[in-house]
Amino acid sequence: MSVLANDGFARKLKPVMVSGREVLPIIEGGKGVGASNGKSAGAFAAAGAVGTFSGVNQLEFDAEGKVIPLVYQGKTRRDRHEELVENGIRAAISHAKMAHDLAGGKGRIHVNVLWEMGGCERVLEGLLAGAKGLVHGVTCGAGMPYRLSDIAEKYNVYYHPIISSMRAFRALWKRAYSKSQHLLGSVVYEDPWLAGGHNGLSNSEDPKRPEDPYPRVAELRRFMNEVGLNDTPIIMAGGVWHLKDWEHWLDNPEIGPIAFQFGTRPLLTKESPIPEAWKHRLMTLDEGDVFLNRFSPTGFYSSAVNNDFIRELRGREERQVPFATEPTGYMTEPFPFGPRKRPHYITPEDMERATRWIAEGYSEPMKTPDETLMFVAPAKANEILVDQIECMGCLSHCRFSNWKDHDDYTTGKKADPRSFCIQKTLQDIVRGGDSEQNLMFSGHNAYKFKQDPFYSNGFVPTVRELVDRIVTGY
Repeated sequence: MSVLANDGFARKLKPVMVSGREVLPIIEGGKGVGASNGKSAGAFAAAGAVGTFSGVNQLEFDAEGKVIPLVYQGKTRRDRHEELVENGIRAAISHAKMAHDLAGGKGRIHVNVLWEMGGCERVLEGLLAGAKGLVHGVTCGAGMPYRLSDIAEKYNVYYHPIISSMRAFRALWKRAYSKSQHLLGSVVYEDPWLAGGHNGLSNSEDPKRPEDPYPRVAELRRFMNEVGLNDTPIIMAGGVWHLKDWEHWLDNPEIGPIAFQFGTRPLLTKESPIPEAWKHRLMTLDEGDVFLNRFSPTGFYSSAVNNDFIRELRGREERQVPFATEPTGYMTEPFPFGPRKRPHYITPEDMERATRWIAEGYSEPMKTPDETLMFVAPAKANEILVDQIECMGCLSHCRFSNWKDHDDYTTGKKADPRSFCIQKTLQDIVRGGDSEQNLMFSGHNAYKFKQDPFYSNGFVPTVRELVDRIVTGY
């Protein structure tokens, strides 16, 4: 805890008890699909903080440190799903060992999983059984992980649920977590408007009207105090850049014990596993370049860089018209659809729009589950169909491919071509794929890389240098 101990702000930062040890109130965000790993997590722990490696379809490395491509041999989705789960367990164990070795007995090591990822419970239990004692805590969001506390009890690790409202935590507490209070390591409040990746916006919240996190976190603390969780820290996640901006949260009885999760800033470190092109792109972003959208096959809102990949998805959404299979009301214009060119009826105004899109090259209509026709170029239509066919079951429920990871293995709904294969694009970008043509998750504060003097002249810090900087307040 001696980091910059003479600095005035650093003296205000009190250590917090996280997963059984006092650490700096600095948490590495886990992110997913290779955007954090054993190397980055071990470096954060070695600096006296909490390192978090992703347990979400993590990349596997050979003895020389090169990525082992996951080539699916299975002919069916269920077969490929089994391969995905097995690889996820092997890879996660290897990253837990890497993080443990690099930490040198300091800090804490957490794993981050998404409750709605395909086979989540199997991957998590396989990791905790195979890396016993190497992982101190499990961070988990993207859904309502009621069984997280049961798994924590089974393997004697701390659990850290990610929520975006007091109501969500109250439901988790009353149904499950009250029985495992002693292993509740923290409650992670993730700002649903500013966090990168998937966001926990509810149907009652306006994605265009961000709310101040202070009253929401204060409300969470009041409930936690009511049920005896006075000493359990809250971890503020999403929108955190300079801790100076959060000074009024420190030693504040309305907030209580507090730590701060950094998801975006760790992307730009020497230990960060993301490719150099991704790091360089982060340094060029302006305010507003991160776009809150609902294209994800999970059905959740998510925040990503508004690149060509996102713009193409926005185009799909704009190029669609409702249809009827029989003429009705204003839907009187027959539009031939499918191999047999059966008529589908649209309005005269929509016929004009469809004719224009076809002339522009978007000549392939595709049906959506909402009884609309979406118009894309033939090559894109073929890519969508191939990706749907090659689904490997990376989510528990996928609206893009209609996969479900249990029961009858289908959501029972039509596949939605307005979405995309999230596994494919995230695996591609983390392996060095085009940063314009792939999904690039990021928090909304990423534009500050360009403005923050710490990163001037293209400076990329080590994790230790970043932690030293953070504790000064900047």
